[in-house]
Formats: sequence, structure tokens, C-alpha cells
Amino acid sequence: MPAPNLTTSDFTGRVVIVTGAGSGIGRAAAIAFAHAGARVLGVGRRPDALAATQAEHPDIATFAADVRADGAAQEIVQAATGRWGRLDIVVNNAGIATPMPLAEITAKRVNDMLATNVTAPSLLAAAALEHLRVSRGAIVNVSSTFGHRPLAGGSHYAASKAAVEQLTRSWALELAPEGIRVNAVAPGPTESEALAVSGLPQAVIEEIKDNEAARIPLGRRGDPAEVAIWILRLADAHTVWLTGQILTVDGGYELT
Repeated sequence: MPAPNLTTSDFTGRVVIVTGAGSGIGRAAAIAFAHAGARVLGVGRRPDALAATQAEHPDIATFAADVRADGAAQEIVQAATGRWGRLDIVVNNAGIATPMPLAEITAKRVNDMLATNVTAPSLLAAAALEHLRVSRGAIVNVSSTFGHRPLAGGSHYAASKAAVEQLTRSWALELAPEGIRVNAVAPGPTESEALAVSGLPQAVIEEIKDNEAARIPLGRRGDPAEVAIWILRLADAHTVWLTGQILTVDGGYELT
């Protein structure tokens, strides 16, 4: 048997769900999986943004849904399996990162954050489980550097991502006997629409970006494609003996 190619991911024949696929890391991951041979269902709330993602590759289909909605998880899984007859990989990327100082919290804001960042990926993973058992597939969660370091003014975001990391480890342990691997990537500050949709003034956004870049040892914010490649590697069959891990991709930001 020839040695496997350890440098190029090949997802030919695999079916992948990517949430939050309308922009940023989710869009980059959907495109990267498609270029690697996968058939991809990109999920997001904005049809226009999803259309832009779909236009990048003919093997990307899209499904407009709010991952927090009742029944959304089952509908997303059915959209993928109904179209392609199987499911191999779930990428839980959809999330919100609204600034929330402690003095400004409300029950609704906290609940919305947890519903998107914790409950929705849990329900999607659960809905996909019967199919992942058949394919002995993989789940890749998207955390954040702030899943394991504090964030002043964003404690509930950090807490939600810490929950994602513990879900990752716990699911990995629970699902290992069934051959399902669960890992997570934890990006640092990355160019995306997250700050743009946060409601902050543009001047404040630029100041945040400059401050973040100044604290990153490699001297700049990340590009979504630089995170997406690690999502593929965590999902790849070449990493079949890797589970329960959190891979930080942040230019060394967590070291500061």
C-alpha cells in the first residue's frame, strides 16, 4: 500500500456541513473543503452572503437557517443527507462575539450568546450523530483564543468559548468508542465581519484591530484561510489518531 500524502487533504466523496459559512472562517473553510474534493453544505442566516460563498465552487450548496431556531439542527442535517445520502464532517463555526461588559449584561444578551455559541452546536452535533456513526466521521468546533484566556469586557463570550472547548474534550471521550473524532480550532484575532456587525463605531473597530495586531507576536491579525486549513487537517483521515484537542491558531497571541 502506498504511503499516504501527509501534506494534501483529500475529501473526495465526503460530505461536510459548515455553519457560519457566509463570511470569514466559515466561508474559507467551505471553500477549502470543496477544493479538497468534498461536497459542502454551507449554513448561515443571510442568503446573499451564502450566495457569495456558493459562487466560489460548484460543490458548495447552501442552506439559510438561524442555527438557534427550533428544529434547525434536524433541518440542516436533513438538507445535507437528503442531497448527498451521507454525512462525514460537521464544522460548528457559527457564533457571535458581542462585547458585553458586566455592568451592561441582560438576561436576553447572555441567553442569545449561549444559544448561538453553546446550545446550537450541541444540537447540531446531536442531530448529526447517527450519520457520523455510520461514516466514523469527525466534528470540528471553532473556539477562540479567549476560550482559554480572560477577556475584559467580554467575559460571557470567553465563557461560551470555554464551554465549547470542554464540550470538545467531553464529546471526544464519549464518542471515541464509536470512531467519531472531535477536535477544535481556537483562532486568535482574524479578519472577518465579526467586528463590523458588533455595532461598534468604525473608529473603535480600527483601534481594536490595531491594538490586537500590536500584541500578536507575528505582528498581524490572521486571515480566515490560515484558520480554515487547520479545520481541514483536524477533520482529515490522516489525523485519525487525534481527538479531544484544542489547536490554537493565533500568531502567538495567547503567549502574551
